[in-house]
Amino acid sequence: MTQRDRIFLFLAVIVVSLFAILSETRDQWGFPLDDAWIHQTYARNLADSGEWAFLAGEASAASTAPFYTVVLSVGHLLNLSPLVWANILGVLALALAASMAARIAEQMYPDTPIVGWATGLIILSTWHVVWTAASGMETMLFMALSLTLLHVAFREIPPLPDQLSKNPRKQRRQLGNIEQFIAPRAVMQRGALLGVIGGLLTLTRPEGMALLGLIGLVAWFAFGVSDIQRYGFWAIAVGIGWLIVITPYTAWNYNLTGDLLPSTAGAKMAEFAPLREQSLPKRYTDMLIPILAGAQFIAIPGIVVGLRLLWQKTTIDHRTILFWVPLLWAIAHLTIFVIRLPAAYQHGRYVIPILPPLLLYASAGLIHLVQRYNKTPLQRVATRTLAASIALGFPAFLWIGGQAFANDVRIINTEMVETALWVRDNVPQNELLAVHDIGAIGYYAPRPILDLAGLVSPEIVPIIIDLDAQMELICEREAQWLMVFPDQRPTTPDDPRLQIAYESPYNFANEARASETEIWKMRVYAVDCDALPRIN
Repeated sequence: MTQRDRIFLFLAVIVVSLFAILSETRDQWGFPLDDAWIHQTYARNLADSGEWAFLAGEASAASTAPFYTVVLSVGHLLNLSPLVWANILGVLALALAASMAARIAEQMYPDTPIVGWATGLIILSTWHVVWTAASGMETMLFMALSLTLLHVAFREIPPLPDQLSKNPRKQRRQLGNIEQFIAPRAVMQRGALLGVIGGLLTLTRPEGMALLGLIGLVAWFAFGVSDIQRYGFWAIAVGIGWLIVITPYTAWNYNLTGDLLPSTAGAKMAEFAPLREQSLPKRYTDMLIPILAGAQFIAIPGIVVGLRLLWQKTTIDHRTILFWVPLLWAIAHLTIFVIRLPAAYQHGRYVIPILPPLLLYASAGLIHLVQRYNKTPLQRVATRTLAASIALGFPAFLWIGGQAFANDVRIINTEMVETALWVRDNVPQNELLAVHDIGAIGYYAPRPILDLAGLVSPEIVPIIIDLDAQMELICEREAQWLMVFPDQRPTTPDDPRLQIAYESPYNFANEARASETEIWKMRVYAVDCDALPRIN
């Protein structure tokens, strides 16, 4: 670990702690998403009984992030607070992301001064990124592993001719290092390492396999034509490393469900199917707007100039086409979700991972603008204003993002966690509960559930947008309780089969939602399906 890495780690502790402190002052520390408690439930069951299950004794394939679950389970084995351990992991992942981004920027722009420091600091101060680090979700680990994968992949580019020393002795040493670099054994070792990291990335989020595949495809264009043998050794080793890591879990998943991917993939896509009926331009716009709400918007000129500098480099040596992978990955990742899961809620959390790869180009472009355009007073004013906006904007939005995080945590604590505690104290453990948001319930009040989001109840998926069919299933399964927000309720407010047993006493979620049709609070209903004839 270098001195810069240690400084980045210290800053990661500061910014994540800032978010935690802001949430504590607003209400109390917690997670901004109910899904974080799903991860904690899986991790606790794995640590306590060795089961891969959301409900004890019922094997489940609903975890989209098995590697993250395993890492979380270590905290439960050590009897650490789930909040403390999740935030420690978030800090470490954020620091790793900043360090990898700094190294990648130096790989892409070796002649640009302080580009590594500037890039790492931008990653550390982008509020969406810090939000994910403090969220208890796998997203920060996913971003850190993505950047690590890119850094390792870029090591396949040997020194360019103009980077060789003019000193004959040093040049011979460099050429000797290059010969060792392209030796088959060394190539396969690096390829296997890349495959292992790619496997861990895939087990953190399934779409990680797309980044590994994109690297392999672009590497073919970079090296395949002129060095097919080296590419072949490398690609085979990448594939072997990847398969070694992912095969055990995918085999278990296939044996349990008949699918290679977690069951949540189908459930989420089914739930948001109506959004896929919108036009593609609208979906792209809706997904981009939330993640551009920050100083990263001001950095767009730097990204554009950074890409132009990269284009000039690529025309000199085609092998540097690999440096375009972050941009291609950002576009591909965004497009995957636009096509399959265009859900822009919660600050665009599904596409936040496109920010670090895009910001890799920003620092070099901004530094180039300040250095080059300083000959006239107008140029100096323009470039220095841009630089000052970046320097002040990122910390300012970090504070604003921390306030948003605190509000998110307060809603989850008051609507999800406190309702789960009420269920724990008032609902018998052997009675079936139909519920849409299962995280806090699974962690604080484990009991038989019918998951109306379909994550651990796959029978819901075919009827996930058919509310009448959902209510019929609730009655067929003889669920005695229903816990939902108003927009999740599978029937009308005046349905006599539902009697309110608990309503959140807080108004925070209602204020955030600003619903004009109904008070937006978490409710628990006692279900009596005999109050109306059942639908046959």
